[in-house]
Amino acid sequence: MPWVLDVARSAGIDGAPFYTQPWGVNVIYYHLHLGTLKVPLEEPVSILPSMPVLEAIDLPSFVRDTYAYPGLLNVLIAQFSNLEEARWIFCNTFDKLEDEVIKWMVANHIPIKTIGPTVPSMYLDNRLEDDKDYSLNLFKPNVDACIKWLDSKEAASVVYVSFGSLATLGEEQMEEIAWGLKRSNNYFLWVVRETEQKKLPSNFVEETLEKGLIVSWSWSSQLRVLAHEAVGCFITHCGWNSTIEALSLGVPMVAMPIWTDQPTNAKFVEDVWKVGIRVRMDENGIIRKEEIERCIGEVMEGEKSMDIRSNSERWKKLTKEAVDEGGSSDRNIDEFVVELMFK
Repeated sequence: MPWVLDVARSAGIDGAPFYTQPWGVNVIYYHLHLGTLKVPLEEPVSILPSMPVLEAIDLPSFVRDTYAYPGLLNVLIAQFSNLEEARWIFCNTFDKLEDEVIKWMVANHIPIKTIGPTVPSMYLDNRLEDDKDYSLNLFKPNVDACIKWLDSKEAASVVYVSFGSLATLGEEQMEEIAWGLKRSNNYFLWVVRETEQKKLPSNFVEETLEKGLIVSWSWSSQLRVLAHEAVGCFITHCGWNSTIEALSLGVPMVAMPIWTDQPTNAKFVEDVWKVGIRVRMDENGIIRKEEIERCIGEVMEGEKSMDIRSNSERWKKLTKEAVDEGGSSDRNIDEFVVELMFK
């Protein structure tokens, strides 16, 4: 909401914008704001400094399908309309995760201060006592039964599936996911909102009782699930909160982006951070059960699985270093406070 900074400055006080999406996504909107990138785009996009080559499927949905969301695209571009007025710009990421993009922005005099991951301390540096959750839930958590189920499973044996609190999938896609999970022959924990459960194939729950647990969002506490040693893979829509939580907890991913920033996040998951595999849809825009089975197998036990797990552990270590005492995000927060104190 760029107007907030304008209001603050007109009142003679400072404001620090906070960007909740990664700079790999933000920089695309920034180039649209500058006019160095124009829509509709020629593909592939290879002109963005510090960024990998992006195919059409890697672009935020608001950029790829401009006809579908013209108003929202304008809002996202407007985020950068008064960027030069800000003394500090916060973002839920950290320096090493997006090193090249951040260096490019700083070289262009954008005062970025990375302060992420903004994940409760218990799951990172453990410096803040009793900091165990976000203290905000769209749905009432009740996770004990789920953790008990996970406790009965071997390490890295469970596929955790969640597409966030807002995403809605069609019935055909829900069926393909269901049969893909069954075909994989892995234990799975699938979060399905109560309003979405009618889209599951008939008798699916009964047919997979020995392998699966399906729960609604009324119980969910994703951090506790991702932190559990039984979880070996996360099928995710690649919303930024879910992505950075998985990075923070070292959980390999099967990326299944749906819209907004998720396709770009999925590109980084697979090709830049190398912590997962991205599913590919068919000509009808559906991810088939065979593809879901293939991606689960690749992450859980395929040829790339060892490298994916090794990379996931590496990023887990680096996220903790960023927020720990003296880490890049920790220093950025300290420097911000010092500037305020001695302004």
